[in-house]
Amino acid sequence: MKKLAGRGLGLLSEFSIPLISGVVVALLWANIAPETYEALAGERPLDLVGVHGAEWLDFHFLVNDLFMAFFFGIATKEIVESVLPGGALNPPKKAVNPLLATLGGVLGPIVVYLVFVLVRGDAALTRGWGIPTATDIALAWLAARMVFGKGHPAVSFLLLLAVADDAIGLGIIAVFYPDPAQPVQPVWLLGVLAAMIAARRLHKLQVSSPWLYLLGPGLMSWYALHSAHLHPALALVAVVPFMPHATHDEGVFQHEDGAPIQCDTLNRFERAFRIPVDLGLFAFGLVNAGVRFSGVGDATIAVLLALIVGKTFGIFGFALMAQRLGFPLPQGMNRRSLFVAGMTGALGLTVALFVAGVAFTDASLVGAAKMGALGSALAAPLAFIAGRVLRVRDVETAAATQVTPSAEVTPHLGGQNI
Repeated sequence: MKKLAGRGLGLLSEFSIPLISGVVVALLWANIAPETYEALAGERPLDLVGVHGAEWLDFHFLVNDLFMAFFFGIATKEIVESVLPGGALNPPKKAVNPLLATLGGVLGPIVVYLVFVLVRGDAALTRGWGIPTATDIALAWLAARMVFGKGHPAVSFLLLLAVADDAIGLGIIAVFYPDPAQPVQPVWLLGVLAAMIAARRLHKLQVSSPWLYLLGPGLMSWYALHSAHLHPALALVAVVPFMPHATHDEGVFQHEDGAPIQCDTLNRFERAFRIPVDLGLFAFGLVNAGVRFSGVGDATIAVLLALIVGKTFGIFGFALMAQRLGFPLPQGMNRRSLFVAGMTGALGLTVALFVAGVAFTDASLVGAAKMGALGSALAAPLAFIAGRVLRVRDVETAAATQVTPSAEVTPHLGGQNI
C-alpha cells in the first residue's frame, strides 16, 4: 500500500497535476466568484485557529514568501548537481551550446517584449520585461517527454536550459524587482553573506543534517532578505550550494523504481521537500493564477509574444550561433528538434506568474500580464504539433542528419538528465 501511494504521488509530481489543478481552480474561481477569490490572498490562516495580531501573515505571504523558498531551493539543488562531475554542465565545454541557447532564451523574450511596448507606446508596461525570461522547469519537462519521447537528447538539453535560465530569473527577481512599497536596505545583505559563511562552516565541520542548514543559515538568509526588502523566497539559493553532496544523480524529476538513492545532504534535502513542494504548487497556482478573463490587454499580448516568439527563436538562433562557433548541438539533435525544443521552452508559467505579481503595482496590469503567462501553455500543443510534423521523435534520424563542425567536440547529453 505504501509503495502504491508513493507511485501515486510520483504520478502527481510527474505530470504537474497539483500546479495545473491550482491554476484551473483559480481561473474558475476568479471568474465565477471574483469577490470571494480576491479575499483569498488576504486570508490569515492563524485567525482561523484563534491566533491574532499577525496581520502581515496572510495566505499570499505564506505561499509566495515562505513556501516558494523551498521551490527555489530545489531548483538550486538541480543547478548545483549540474556542475558536479557527471552533470550536464561538467566539463564546461559540454554545456556551451545549451548555455548560449539559454542566453538567447532570455534576451529573445526581452527584445520582443520591449519592441512590442515601443510600438504600442505604452511606457507603463516597460517594467514587465523580466516576466517572460524564465522557463517553467516542471511543465517544460512534461511537455518535452510528450513531444520527443523519454530518451531523446532534446529532453536533457531542455532541462539544462530551463535550470540555467531559472538561475538567471532568480537574479533578475533579486536585482530588478524589489518591493516597490518598501525601499531596499542593502546593508541587510551582509546577513545573507553571514548565512553563506555559516553554511560553509557547517560544510567544513561535515554536518550532514539538512535541517541544520535550513534552521541556521537558511533562516538567517530568509530574515536578512526580508529585512532588506528583497524577496525572501530566494533565501535558500544562498545556502543550498553549501550542503554536502555526492557526485551526481538523475535529478528531481527522474527518480525511477530501482534507481540508486543518494544519501548525501543535498539529496536528503530534496527527498524531504520534493513531494511537499510538488503538492504545494497547488496553493501557488491557486493564489497567483486567479485572473479574470476580462483582464486581457496589451500586457497579455506582450508577455505571450515574448514567450512564444522570443523564446523559440532566441533559443534556436543562439544555439545555431554556438554551433557555427564550434560548439555543436548534443549528439542526436538537429535543427528540427532544436526548433521544437525552443518552442517547448516557451512554457513560462511558474516564474512568470511570480514575476508578474511583483513587476507591476497596477492590479489591472498584473492581471493582464498573468494572462499572458497562462497563455504560454499554448506552447505545449504547438510544440506537439510541430514535433509530429517534423518527426522529431526519431532519435536515430536526428543523429544521422546532424551537422557538427567536429565529432571530437560534440557534447553528448544523451541519457544525462538534470
